[in-house]
Amino acid sequence: MKNKGLMITVAVLVIGLVGYGIFQGTRSENAATNDSGAKKETYRVGVLQLVSHPALDQIYEGIKEGLADEGLEEGKNLKLLFQNGQGDQSKLNTMSQQLLQDKADVLVGVATPAAQALDNNVKKKDIPIVLGAITDPKGAGLVASNDKPGANITGVSDQPPVGEIIQLAKKLLPNARKVGMLYSSSEMNSQFQVAEATKKAESLGLEVVNKPVATTNEVAQTVQVLAQEVDFVFIPLDNTIANAMETVSQEATKQKLPVFPSVETMVEQGGVATVGISQKELGVQTGKMAAKIAKGESDPATTPIYTFSKGETIVNRAQAELFGINVDQLDSDDTRFVGE
Repeated sequence: MKNKGLMITVAVLVIGLVGYGIFQGTRSENAATNDSGAKKETYRVGVLQLVSHPALDQIYEGIKEGLADEGLEEGKNLKLLFQNGQGDQSKLNTMSQQLLQDKADVLVGVATPAAQALDNNVKKKDIPIVLGAITDPKGAGLVASNDKPGANITGVSDQPPVGEIIQLAKKLLPNARKVGMLYSSSEMNSQFQVAEATKKAESLGLEVVNKPVATTNEVAQTVQVLAQEVDFVFIPLDNTIANAMETVSQEATKQKLPVFPSVETMVEQGGVATVGISQKELGVQTGKMAAKIAKGESDPATTPIYTFSKGETIVNRAQAELFGINVDQLDSDDTRFVGE
């Protein structure tokens, strides 16, 4: 009888301990706040990325780093919810709805179509959205203004200094007379950048030849056509072209056509040079903003869009040498070389 009583006591204790453990795990996972308004034990950050290519992938890595810099780390107090449209914009709405069902505290849109999909699906304006790498937030209809977004959205602009890129190309190619603009006809952010680049090109006496493409399938042939018409090509921050940069590089090299893109990763893939912003740093800044908003330390409605004030000159020395371009004229202190 004594043994039987002891066994019952032990069983009760075990059941109690197991139940307590389950309670604690559920408590942590649900990220509940207490009545005194203490910080959550777990924050849920949802990220919707348009497609995988080196530039956007670096932004996502930067987002994770920025969240960690602000004290939100996976495995400790962060549940990171990630969705990737893999270039299929028809999936973005479904993925946005999934992130809402997952009850994210803050949503991050990487690339304009992803941010627009989140905005279209967030009916409750108390769910904040942070823009990761959106060239023209106001032009995309996401904010009232870059200084005062006005609702539930703020974030980081990746607008490159396109005028400086055109000026750099003209400096390295002083005899150039025509510049080709290679971009996607369906990306609003690309059209905005091309308009800015065109103004600068024309002010430098360059004739502009526009060659928009509808899909990546048109890229190779378009580069071949441009090689017969222009002295160099400018590529804006464009996800369609970035996804086909290997093709661009191969065709441009065959045709001896210098390419000046707007992002470092595309220079590494075969572009000649750019004045760009680190995609990793764009992501870091995005992650920091998302963390502060999730923790209630800032309000998206009154948080200005963050824009980097200065780009960095990045040169692919191997490509420059291939085209016989003299890069020694550039200030070595302000230039970083890749592809060596």
